[in-house]
Amino acid sequence: MKISKSLKIFGKVQGVGFRFYTNRKANELGLTGFVQNKRDGSVYIEVSGEEEIVDQFVIWCYSGPDWARVEEVKIQDIPYFEFNNFMVK
Repeated sequence: MKISKSLKIFGKVQGVGFRFYTNRKANELGLTGFVQNKRDGSVYIEVSGEEEIVDQFVIWCYSGPDWARVEEVKIQDIPYFEFNNFMVK
């Protein structure tokens, strides 16, 4: 089953390549959506794909790249939306 989720990731997640590596991981897994920095210092992600693969991606987001220090991840189910690809905004 295909699903979509939104994630808001808090901690040391800007200036550490989080968006670059998120984009790389999502493309590696064949997911679609986007990642962007927010003014409050968090990273916001919307991701779509097969439920099992999205779940793998979410697990990765709890650690992110080596330089990141993830402190909190807020996850919401959102209505399914088919993006064309995964991109950095």
